[in-house]
Amino acid sequence: MDQPPAHRAFHIAYEGTPSWETGRPQPAVLGLLDASEIRGRVLDVGCGTGLHAALVASRGHEVTGLDVVPRAIERARARARDAGVEVRLLVGDVLELESLGDALGAPFDTVLDVGLFHVLQPADRHAYARALAGVVRRGGAGFVLAWSDRNAFGRGPARVSRRELRHAFRSDEGWRVDTIEPVTLETRLPPGWVHAWLTRLQRR
Repeated sequence: MDQPPAHRAFHIAYEGTPSWETGRPQPAVLGLLDASEIRGRVLDVGCGTGLHAALVASRGHEVTGLDVVPRAIERARARARDAGVEVRLLVGDVLELESLGDALGAPFDTVLDVGLFHVLQPADRHAYARALAGVVRRGGAGFVLAWSDRNAFGRGPARVSRRELRHAFRSDEGWRVDTIEPVTLETRLPPGWVHAWLTRLQRR
């Protein structure tokens, strides 16, 4: 009962199959992999059941996946075993990366966020950006896939604007925003997709 409300909501969601767990890689992530934009050692934050972590590992990358829900990490470990890939999978809060110490395996060349940024409280966004900057090498890359403010009010998590993304990942938090492009994010909710932003970052 001492968990933040958002954490409790995710624990409840993983008692079943959350709407964001489609069983298919997000097209935007496949595009990044096919274009060789995901490089080196990779941290997948909010990895859920590890679909993208296992996929990235299958492309020859050393991958660490992190999620706050133990049940999700258990499923991610089973997925990695079934796929025959090695992925370091940890239970932890992305806002408390320092508490993981050497177990995290930092520093990383790339950080991947598929659907985490938009569930953070606005007051936590700068701390989040700083936490990621603290575990990514200078010159490393970040990719953030988040719900867009082009979606209608009243459905899903926070509707995030380009301005909010640029404000969170500003230079004094250790990042340079290279591009923010419109993409879609697949979901199990009708009609099967939502508007999203794909933000490309570089660690300063």
